[in-house]
Amino acid sequence: MKEPFYGLTARLEKALRSGETLLCNLSAERSDFVRFNKALVRQAGSVEQSYLNLRLVREGRQASATIALAGNRDGTAGDDAALAAATLGQLRDAVQDLPADPWLLINERPQSTNTERHGTVLPAQEVVEQALRFAKARDLVGFYAGGTICRGFANSLGQRNWHEVDSFNFDWSIYRQADQAVKTSYAGFGWSPVEFAARMQRAAEQVELLGLPVRKVEPGEYRAYLAPRALLDIMNLLSWGGFSARARQTKQSPLLRMQEGRTLAPRVTLTENIGEGVAPAFQAEGFIKPPVVPLIVNGKLGDALVSPRSAKEYGIATNGASSDESPQSLDMAAGALAGSDVLPKLGTGLYISNLWYLNFSDRPAGRITGMTRFATFWVENGKIAAPVTPMRFDDSIYRILGESLVDLTRERELLPDASTYGERQTSSARLPGALLSALRFTL
Repeated sequence: MKEPFYGLTARLEKALRSGETLLCNLSAERSDFVRFNKALVRQAGSVEQSYLNLRLVREGRQASATIALAGNRDGTAGDDAALAAATLGQLRDAVQDLPADPWLLINERPQSTNTERHGTVLPAQEVVEQALRFAKARDLVGFYAGGTICRGFANSLGQRNWHEVDSFNFDWSIYRQADQAVKTSYAGFGWSPVEFAARMQRAAEQVELLGLPVRKVEPGEYRAYLAPRALLDIMNLLSWGGFSARARQTKQSPLLRMQEGRTLAPRVTLTENIGEGVAPAFQAEGFIKPPVVPLIVNGKLGDALVSPRSAKEYGIATNGASSDESPQSLDMAAGALAGSDVLPKLGTGLYISNLWYLNFSDRPAGRITGMTRFATFWVENGKIAAPVTPMRFDDSIYRILGESLVDLTRERELLPDASTYGERQTSSARLPGALLSALRFTL
């Protein structure tokens, strides 16, 4: 896909007029998809698609449009070139009637890069065979997506950037009955049948535990363990402005108190680790992202994610953040707790696999509320004693990752964004589990 993209861009550049700058962003993939229900394949297929966004800039004004590409291999002729040329003409007509954009900022110092990461992504048929074999006729519901994701950037200033990565994500649940289920996933860049089988086996063991008599736990504070997927839900909510330069400047960040000196536990270190994630190291305006941005370091607030628009508006340097200034490759440092020691160290309390319906109950104070979901267990003396009915928690990030944090696990899990609305996403998180001395439940 790279050479046709660059070829099409070069053709468009020749049609530019004096004073015009063109920015081109490509989003493409070749992916296999499989949907499972009741341990049977309900839908399977392959998708190859390419979308090209054209942005024309002239005298501080900008206009953009996105077109679907048919896939001309030479990049110099055919429907793609004709459609792109016609779109460029429409943008030229539109941009002259638009007002100047006061916060427009594009990279005018060309920095070209090329990243290609090829891994072991199995053919969909082999994934299906392994999934059905390891599920052993249990009620498995899930969705698999795997293949090659491509992102490209090119501008008329001579910059060329390419990002191509092979990855997969299998997100599934095993149901026992009614709403009793265990949700888990397996994602990465190289498929391991041994690792997949181990994850399937752990899920199957937890499903059997759901057959124990259900326990209703009264509201109060309990010792708790948040599995990586549960911690991800909290991190996703926190990323809604928590690391944004714009949110900091306007005092709307859920980490406002950290701006004023509040800290988390010293073992908490969060980075935007583009170098080891799925997301590309460049963005729509052509700015290059640093390999690592320290967001929280040893419990103290670090750098913000600064988009070009925020950089222009507030007079600060951009670090290539996306327009929403949320992490694309969030990475939390590991702790010292071995995964095999989670239950003994938890002792008596709640083992929480997943959370849902999260929101801020007090955004400026970093207070979060949400519900437990799927496999949540009551643990006594280091052993799972009973599944627990859904509960609502309401607590602050300064307790969850601050005074109540006992430790983080040594093992971390890669958790890509599993959504496929329009296309596979490239955002991801790599997180440990978190052992807490107390988590406050209100319902």
